[in-house]
Amino acid sequence: MLIFHASQLLTLAGGPQRGGELGRLGLIPDGALLLRGAEIAAVGTSADLLVAYPQEETLDAGGCVVMPGFVDPHTHALWAGDRSAEFELRLQGKTYLEILAAGGGILSTVRATRSASLDQLIAETRPRLQEMLRYGTTTAEVKTGYGLNLESELRQLEAILALDEAGTLELVPTFLAAHAIPPEFRRDPDGYTTQLCEQGIPALRQFCLAQTARQPGLRPFVDVFCETGAFSLFQSWRILTAAREAGFPLKIHADEFDNLGGASLAVELGAASADHLVKTSTPDIEALGRSNTVAVALPCTPFGLAESEYTPARALLEANAILALATDLNPGTAWCGNMQFVLALACRYLKLTPAQAIAAATINAAAAIGRADRIGSLEPGKQADLLILSVADYRHLGYRFGGNLVRTVIKRGMNVS
Repeated sequence: MLIFHASQLLTLAGGPQRGGELGRLGLIPDGALLLRGAEIAAVGTSADLLVAYPQEETLDAGGCVVMPGFVDPHTHALWAGDRSAEFELRLQGKTYLEILAAGGGILSTVRATRSASLDQLIAETRPRLQEMLRYGTTTAEVKTGYGLNLESELRQLEAILALDEAGTLELVPTFLAAHAIPPEFRRDPDGYTTQLCEQGIPALRQFCLAQTARQPGLRPFVDVFCETGAFSLFQSWRILTAAREAGFPLKIHADEFDNLGGASLAVELGAASADHLVKTSTPDIEALGRSNTVAVALPCTPFGLAESEYTPARALLEANAILALATDLNPGTAWCGNMQFVLALACRYLKLTPAQAIAAATINAAAAIGRADRIGSLEPGKQADLLILSVADYRHLGYRFGGNLVRTVIKRGMNVS
């Protein structure tokens, strides 16, 4: 299929964008691209491609922006139950950490998720993924982390694989058994850390080997919530080091509430990304700028918590870091899977331009999950994941919010919206 007469074709060509180069859209006015099967075969102007491929089936995108599908590199989309009561508590003045210390927060969702069957987890999660797709997300990372025991964590991983196989939205799994200290280890966080290192990571490896026929080479990311009230810097180092030695790629939650040094640890261990980064220190920001570890900002989270402090995006860009955006879709602080709203927040609170926000939500977000060679831009040989917007100018992304500017979603070359 030849898609032509895009008012603006945003290719995002050239790979992940660092620092001051963020926002390079590769814009082609009156652009066109040729899809062959699940891949992009050619990109150029409408005039050139209509002459070069006169026999192709065509789709006229006249008056519309065509761009890569959004990549959401940090979600907790898989869970059971809800935490609407906690929202009310926060409005009454309780903090996130106070709610967690009282047995709420993550632990509330842990109780609901532990009791949920595989089928229930899949049934509750599928509508959230379908909504994300409608708003233009074509690939999303999804974490475990609401079981905090091996049986439940692996059941969540099984659910993620099943949803990936059965649905249109492409899912990238992450093993986050180190999301919080489980109630059974409330007085012994070091004991839980040791259990994860000596039993959890080996069990994850055996789980992946058992999936060889289903998903050859399966290697989920391993993530840790390095934060006050969760895992210390040393405990995070132990878990991530054990995961790296077992051959798993790494991620880290860092500096959401306190600066413990998690971002620098991510750089030291070669993690794909360090996420949240609200309280990140200048030395940590500089370390990210010297590395290929992607800094992932999650503006829905401080917005959801009614906080005033956001990821210091301008400082990260000045340090030459690779900045990405994600929703942090989760039941407690950010029940939002809409990447268009993330762009609107990023423009207002991270002070990004619409072009910078688009690059951070596509090619740089793909880098945060290790897939920038396959998705995140519109280039020959890459997967044909793209959006046709209902507007003629890309700047309406960020400028407008609360609605849906996506007219058509194409995933692996197929119209799925």
